[in-house]
Amino acid sequence: MAYLCIPSFIFPFLLITLSSMSYNIHLVGARHLLETTLPEIPKPKLPELPPLPKVELPPLPHLPKLELPEIPKPELPKMPEIPELPKPELPKMPELPVIPEPELPKIPELPAFPHLPEIPKPTLPAIPSLPKEIPTHFTANP
Repeated sequence: MAYLCIPSFIFPFLLITLSSMSYNIHLVGARHLLETTLPEIPKPKLPELPPLPKVELPPLPHLPKLELPEIPKPELPKMPEIPELPKPELPKMPELPVIPEPELPKIPELPAFPHLPEIPKPTLPAIPSLPKEIPTHFTANP
């Protein structure tokens, strides 16, 4: 079975092409709508509606304010007293002996960097200068 691979840009291009083909049809139809005149139709008289009676709403019932009964606050039991514990004494830290700083060996010096010879700079070829007046047309002899 063959696989048909259609690039993704084909579908929008096809849509634009097909929609532009039917563009003139809409313009012609719109022009015909603008040029035609419609006959005037007399508007019928609507009957008057009787006025609606005013509705009086009864007043809202008044609700009495509710009084909440007072609830006695419960008494919390007393916490038993905890005896104060003696603070522990920590032993004194022993003094550490002073350690002398170790002497570091000297780092050997690196040998001197060898001197490189100087390379001469390359010379670039001179660019020819253009003439100040450039001819605008050529005359050819036949």
